[in-house]
Amino acid sequence: MTEQSRNRSSEADRKRRLAEVFGDVLPDTTSDERSQRGPAQTETERWYRENRPPHHDDHR
Repeated sequence: MTEQSRNRSSEADRKRRLAEVFGDVLPDTTSDERSQRGPAQTETERWYRENRPPHHDDHR
C-alpha cells in the first residue's frame, strides 16, 4: 500500500467516523470559504435582518 492510498484510506475512515457521530456528512468547505452565495442563503440573511431583535442594533 502506498503512502497516498493510506492517506486516502485514513481520510475515508475519518469521514465515516464523523458521519457515525454527527449523522450527516459535513461539507468540505464552510460557507465563508465559498465564493458564490446562492439565493437561499441571501433569503436567509434577509429574513434574519428583518426579524433581528431591536436590542441587537444597540452598539454602545
